[in-house]
Amino acid sequence: MMAPRIKICGLTRVEDVQQAVHAGADAIGLVFYPPSPRYVDLPTAVRLARAVPPFVSIVGLFVNADPLTVRATLAAVPIHLLQLHGDEDEAYCRQFDRPYIKAARVRPGMDLLQYVAAFPGAQAILLDAFVDGYGGGGRVFDWSLVPPALGRPLILSGGLDAENVAAAVCRLRPEAVDVSSGVEASKGIKDVGKMRAFVAAVRAAGSMSGDGREMKS
Repeated sequence: MMAPRIKICGLTRVEDVQQAVHAGADAIGLVFYPPSPRYVDLPTAVRLARAVPPFVSIVGLFVNADPLTVRATLAAVPIHLLQLHGDEDEAYCRQFDRPYIKAARVRPGMDLLQYVAAFPGAQAILLDAFVDGYGGGGRVFDWSLVPPALGRPLILSGGLDAENVAAAVCRLRPEAVDVSSGVEASKGIKDVGKMRAFVAAVRAAGSMSGDGREMKS
């Protein structure tokens, strides 16, 4: 198995972007949701994007944003991929002529297969914990709720850190993992050691043999 791709999200400082890239992140996430403590305005986002080298993706996270706001952001910041975390439907997601991933807030009773089917244009589905408001709140959800065959590339999020990400990767075999609070010193401020440990744990788990999806009970 190849190691999952790694996205480090919620970056707010140039030095953290540089350290995330040096640690081995494949993508960095910028949060354009004003209520979030990790929110960045356009001037800050432009500065952060300039610190991202070629072949590292920039992901823009939005929650129920006005389309004009999204378009203005795309015009100012070189975002490669949209990450939509709100109640957006397929028509909304596709209107920006940009690849997108759709977040699903996982909880018991949710029909994930039906949810996935509602977003045929999604490049991937990101699974996060259900909490009040938006975002996973640094919480792990019940991985047994994930169907063995999701029908779309899986990005795993929700309370991941260097201690639990290997178990998550071995169990679910996601195409990518997404971390924010699990590599922070405080909200929006990343910890270099935690980022390096997280990347190392993901790579070690990716080198394990066998199909983790068969390990589900």
